[in-house]
Amino acid sequence: MLTLPSCPSLHRRTALLGAVGLLVLPAVPLRAAAPPQAWPRTLAVPGGVARLPLGPGTVRPVAHLRQGEHDVPLLVVGDALEWTALVGIALATAPGPAQITVRAADGSTRTVAFTVAPKRYSEQRLKVAPGTVDLSPEDQARFERERAHQAQVMATFSTPMPAALAMQVPVPGRRSSSFGLRRLFNGQSRNPHSGMDIAAPTGTPVAAPLPGRVMDVGDYFFNGNTVWLDHGGGLLTMYCHLSATDVQPGDVLQTGQRLGAVGATGRVTGPHLHWGVMLNRTMVDPALFLAAQ
Repeated sequence: MLTLPSCPSLHRRTALLGAVGLLVLPAVPLRAAAPPQAWPRTLAVPGGVARLPLGPGTVRPVAHLRQGEHDVPLLVVGDALEWTALVGIALATAPGPAQITVRAADGSTRTVAFTVAPKRYSEQRLKVAPGTVDLSPEDQARFERERAHQAQVMATFSTPMPAALAMQVPVPGRRSSSFGLRRLFNGQSRNPHSGMDIAAPTGTPVAAPLPGRVMDVGDYFFNGNTVWLDHGGGLLTMYCHLSATDVQPGDVLQTGQRLGAVGATGRVTGPHLHWGVMLNRTMVDPALFLAAQ
């Protein structure tokens, strides 16, 4: 008979791994297994990430979240002993009950429920050039074209899934503006801040926080010189206001490899990096993915 030692820190995954191992190996003392990869911190609030256990299975399940009129695929990570869906929660999401749909290998479907807790973000008032708030017809037309293009970029869902999820900060510097900040430009309310701003001198190198493929490089009206990286499974990152871009679409970068330099292009009040993290087409708080917080 298999007997597992009593250990408060021995979680379900360790027990299962130990049980499987003892079926084929001589009896040896069990040790706590290291997690297969680093997770983002869980914070089930608007702008946060929910981590939903899906249970074991020989095949990775397929999970979707209903967003408007679309069923958006979710990042599912883990292995046959335990699959987990990572759900990016939009800033506009109302607190309360939510759910995802999961399809198993045999085609059966089920729902997994979770609760979105409320969160209040701070407010910031900024003074910028009037032309960047009240757009001319030409600038408005440019913005609409760019928005349509970026919607296509944001819909990317590629394989393989990311091998790791703990990110490094892409540039050293002071965090000058945090995610979720409600911003008013010249007294006019705009969408909440959907990324992390890191203040650094113009020309400071910006590096990839995870391995990824360059999927878009462009000069945009609001974001200035911008690079998008695809890390797999609907996990994307963006880098805005760059003074220089050193990559082109299709390039594959490793963690720490330079992609550009800090600048002040686009709508800005000074040189800094705007760093965004997108999960299932939803901007989420980059701080949740940093290995040390």
